[in-house]
Amino acid sequence: MEIRPAQLGDAESALELHDLVAPFLATTGASLRRRLGNPTFGPGAGVFAAVDGEEVIGWTSTGLIAGSDPLDGQLRLIVHPDHRGRGVGTALLDAAHERLKEGGAVTSRVFADPASIGWASQWGYRETRRVHYASMAPGDAPELPPLPDGLRLTPLNELDPRQLYEADEIAQRTKPGDAKITARPYESWLAGTWSSPAIVLDLSMALADDTRVIGFTLGNGDHEKIWSQMTATLPEFRGRGLAKLVKCAALHRAAAAGVTGMYTANYDGNGPMIAVNEWLGYTRTATHVVLICPL
Repeated sequence: MEIRPAQLGDAESALELHDLVAPFLATTGASLRRRLGNPTFGPGAGVFAAVDGEEVIGWTSTGLIAGSDPLDGQLRLIVHPDHRGRGVGTALLDAAHERLKEGGAVTSRVFADPASIGWASQWGYRETRRVHYASMAPGDAPELPPLPDGLRLTPLNELDPRQLYEADEIAQRTKPGDAKITARPYESWLAGTWSSPAIVLDLSMALADDTRVIGFTLGNGDHEKIWSQMTATLPEFRGRGLAKLVKCAALHRAAAAGVTGMYTANYDGNGPMIAVNEWLGYTRTATHVVLICPL
């Protein structure tokens, strides 16, 4: 067994591992190839593979939470069920922690199966909350709610990116979560969000008036399956059903584009968004714990 930086040639085997262990994460071959084909990662970001022969048996990816203060790191870690209990996860976690520390992170967070709490506690991880995953076929979305006067629905690729940036800055500071988000410079946001190879701008939607974006939903993935990463409404417009409207519009657009699977997650306690997703037709498929430890 070898632990090394992941390579482009690992993509197919890594996709099989993700589909086996965590299909609810909506990992696509295209997204893996895009990331592995770009050897330049930002500070704290990396991907490591545990390889047995030509088979990828473990995988971890790391990154910094943009705009967090103090600087938080995050990671994903999966190990093939047939290879657990042999030190694979430990070796991958050590590599991930080292990369996050190199990037300046002072904490690490991971979304993990509840069965791993005891194992993760060896590094000082503690549970802070739970997150619930859900999925649906976009063609099963309900009829689009009425569009309020003075507002328009538009795909993100038809927007000025600065309009979305201004709305996202507010959303990041007011969303539920453990990380404290302050501010993120526009150029950093442009590179990390708008120009991210993972985002599908043409299938992500915004709700806008004549001057600004007041609600939006961001999707990552491709035209086969999409991870609904972030949905937000400006604080003064909340409670009017606008998140329901913009998410429903995104589902209709995805269905028209031939997308077959939509995936998302919500923190336990985020009642309003959980209710929106249930109305849309999402069905809960898995639950993870959010674990955090100091680095």
